[in-house]
Amino acid sequence: MTPADSGQPAVILKAATQLFAALGYDGTSTRQIADAAGMNIATVNYHVGGKRELYLAVMERAHRAEKAALDKALAHLPGDDPVAAIHRLVDDYLDFCADNPEIPALWMHRWLSDAGDITELERQYVQPLIAAVTGALRPAVEAGVIDGTVDLEYAMWTVIWSIHGFAKGGVLDADGRRRGAGDRAALRRFRAHLHLTLHRTLALPGPLALPDAPEGPPSGDAGRHLPGDPR
Repeated sequence: MTPADSGQPAVILKAATQLFAALGYDGTSTRQIADAAGMNIATVNYHVGGKRELYLAVMERAHRAEKAALDKALAHLPGDDPVAAIHRLVDDYLDFCADNPEIPALWMHRWLSDAGDITELERQYVQPLIAAVTGALRPAVEAGVIDGTVDLEYAMWTVIWSIHGFAKGGVLDADGRRRGAGDRAALRRFRAHLHLTLHRTLALPGPLALPDAPEGPPSGDAGRHLPGDPR
């Protein structure tokens, strides 16, 4: 545990994380963070620093949490059943983002050119994680489990775009209400869609067992056989 993981620094970083995730770096002021933490600006500066230092600390903590989750998930590869292990990897990442929606939100703000003067984070944090995932999946390509014509890096980015978009923005239901990761039925339906998309994109062998459809009137394809499903 670092000094920033306890006491007033932890309170400050929690407030900063929530505000940066909601408003972006450019839309958040140090005063807003201090007010949210119940402190004055001088106390915030003393413990963590100015706005830039706060942002860097928030992004480092987010990266450490994401890396720990991915390292744990990657430890299951390839396993006795490489296809099941690949699907489990995606499930683990989806669950991480659903449980920590502020982390996808932080990165999505950067996709929109937030904190444009802080340019090193993608090279420092994102690229090594993408390389770790694609490297762990490469043996499945060599073994013929994943189609060798697949652009593995873009396939993983497709998963990231989809999961981050769902975790941050959810989907609209028939009444125009936004349903996100906190909605169990929406999460189950998205999970089924994600698994089917991944199975087809990677051209994985064997049948795909989709989760059961949510209770209520049919609202999509989750839980039943679809055209092109390898079953």
